[in-house]
Amino acid sequence: MYQENYNELMKVIEEDAVVINISKHRKPDGSMNIEQNLSTWNKAVERFNVTPLWEKGKTPNFDDRDPLQIEPSIIFVPGKDRKENAGTIIVACGGGFSTRTGCEGFNAAGYFAQRGYNTAILTYRLQPYGRKDALDDMHRAIRLIRAKKEEFGVSDKVICMGFSAGGMLSGNAATHFDYGNKDSEDPIERQSCRPDGIVMGYGAFCFAGQTGGFFVDPFSDQIRNPFFASKEELIYYSPEVNITRETPPFFIWQTNSDDPRNSFTMGYALTAVGIPFEMHLFPEGVHGLAMADGHNDLAMNIPHITKWADLCCDWLDKYI
Repeated sequence: MYQENYNELMKVIEEDAVVINISKHRKPDGSMNIEQNLSTWNKAVERFNVTPLWEKGKTPNFDDRDPLQIEPSIIFVPGKDRKENAGTIIVACGGGFSTRTGCEGFNAAGYFAQRGYNTAILTYRLQPYGRKDALDDMHRAIRLIRAKKEEFGVSDKVICMGFSAGGMLSGNAATHFDYGNKDSEDPIERQSCRPDGIVMGYGAFCFAGQTGGFFVDPFSDQIRNPFFASKEELIYYSPEVNITRETPPFFIWQTNSDDPRNSFTMGYALTAVGIPFEMHLFPEGVHGLAMADGHNDLAMNIPHITKWADLCCDWLDKYI
């Protein structure tokens, strides 16, 4: 039944079904058209065999505060001509934790599925839910894949791949995790939620460790940042100051228009602890390119930047 997900994903990509041109992102009054955005994502999800992260109605802290947000889930997509019992890439789209950039979810997953990697498109909670809810969803997705590895035909190896806000979320999964509660009545919660590697694609990763970048004043408790409610929260969700010897390897790519100091800061922090990483910075391009193949909200096709994905495949083969 999961093979059907692969076939449907190829159709979604061919139709550009989740691509919303940037000219249509906002309403006439200038506000973000969140309703259009979430509806587009939800309609795409309906086309697949979806695996909920929790049983329906049992998602912790999930309610009807936002009718356009469906319960968190993954869409498992087997890789084309995949190897037996290979690992899985969880793909987390961006959107500033308020919207979903479809090309960073479906299209990215499609590329890597075509290259033979098992992928899982994650629908995680957005505002008005908090960052903790989103991280809980990522943790649960990692545990779920491991708990259902025989059903999916995969190994325990899980890579988290995120773009923009999804990159932040993946970085958080790399620096805040546990090895499962062996005494839990829920077999899924007995699994570790530590990822085996992280692919972090562009955006603002580093807040606490990058002085002056993205509204951070390290000497003030008064933060001017839309992603965090307090200084304590900012520090907790800044992966560069939460790295330990147990943090998994990273693949980092970014365009210089996104302020490459984020990548420098992350690389410096990983180096200080001895965590392996690979980094690629591109001098051209802008935020939100996804595969940079023209099938994105910006309609930008930049062949040089598309090479990030091929380089990433070489890196993935070491860890998955």
